[in-house]
Amino acid sequence: MIRPRALACGLLLALSAGPCFGAQPAASEQRLRHAIDADQPHAIALLERLVNQNSGSLNLPGVKAVGDMVRAELEPLGFDVRWIDMQATGRAGHLVATHKGNGRGKRILLIGHLDTVFEPDSPFQRFVRNGDSATGPGIGDDKGGVVIIVSALRAMHAAGTLRDADIQVVLTGDEESAGAPLDAARADLVAAGKWADVALEYEELIVDGGQDYATVARRGVADWELTATGLTGHSSGVFGDALGYGANYELARILDAFRRELPEPNLTFNVGLMVGGTPATLEPGGARGTAAGKTNIIAERAVARGDLRALTPEQEARARARMQAIVAQHLPKTGATLVFDDAYPPMAPTTGNRAVLSALNQVNADFGLPAMREWDPARRGAADSSFVAADADVLAGLGAAGSGSHAEGETVDLASIPRQALRSAALIGRLARTPR
Repeated sequence: MIRPRALACGLLLALSAGPCFGAQPAASEQRLRHAIDADQPHAIALLERLVNQNSGSLNLPGVKAVGDMVRAELEPLGFDVRWIDMQATGRAGHLVATHKGNGRGKRILLIGHLDTVFEPDSPFQRFVRNGDSATGPGIGDDKGGVVIIVSALRAMHAAGTLRDADIQVVLTGDEESAGAPLDAARADLVAAGKWADVALEYEELIVDGGQDYATVARRGVADWELTATGLTGHSSGVFGDALGYGANYELARILDAFRRELPEPNLTFNVGLMVGGTPATLEPGGARGTAAGKTNIIAERAVARGDLRALTPEQEARARARMQAIVAQHLPKTGATLVFDDAYPPMAPTTGNRAVLSALNQVNADFGLPAMREWDPARRGAADSSFVAADADVLAGLGAAGSGSHAEGETVDLASIPRQALRSAALIGRLARTPR
């Protein structure tokens, strides 16, 4: 990890004798810009090939085919590339590529994903270019990010800055719909995070009002399922000593108490689906439910499913404990249970993460690029970078700029690809020269 004492001068400028702001890039770094500019036809052609190969999370051969395309890009650069089959989790697998450097600099992990939300039955299947923008399924999330990784590494190879760098690239094949069990689906990524000092994640770049933003924090996500039970019988007995309040009132009590008692900054708790009656059930996975009943029957069972998003592990633990305490305060003749299903851990805004952003902004200053600000984590979703945040310093959102993610018409700004590739190539090179 990068330590706070390195913050004083933009972190990595301890490597050079230059000033903290606007230092002249080394000759090898100057070559990065020329290499990236010259590589753009290759980068855009690769993006088109990746986008035109459907790789919906459930299209296992398609995800593997995209992995093979990336393998063909990385092996000539000296990477040892492995395909980790994950069909036991119901998904295709992950691509892990390792470049062995001199072992003296920071170990750097680059994170992206091969899959998209668009399955083969989607009508949105092809890359279409329109001047400096292009549309296509997954073009920004995350095939544009994958192209930026490849373009940066190709430039480093051409400029001679890749040779001594210790790098792992992990491209998951199920970021949009993780395999199960989750521990198995993310075991290889977690292991890479334990190896790394710094992790860079290539989900979409946020651009707002002409300003580029980086991500130093992401909220974690845990799904929850609340089940309330009651005694059923004729509605004339509701609220009475014999039958009590029924499951629907117990469910309503709990959810309303969540609304009133839980709110705090950066914490949200959504109720996505609820059913109640005699009987009432949610299908496995909690995406659909059924209920039956009559106006004169007290509900026997009620179920709700939602998610909890927290910025830090401490905040999540505090919210869970309060939710369980609320659940335990049952109405007469009712019961309730609350079960959590972990999804993404929180990526807290640490000093180390901000140090990496400081280092990136030194790159921006040296190359005459705009400085990048921190993006509000409450306005960003979860991603795979959260799985390594406990072990490495993380900077996220380094992919391509665009709009319409997860929807037909998803668009990427092609001009953002060389800008992001240059930022990454210079930052990775500097990290690789920073002693561990």
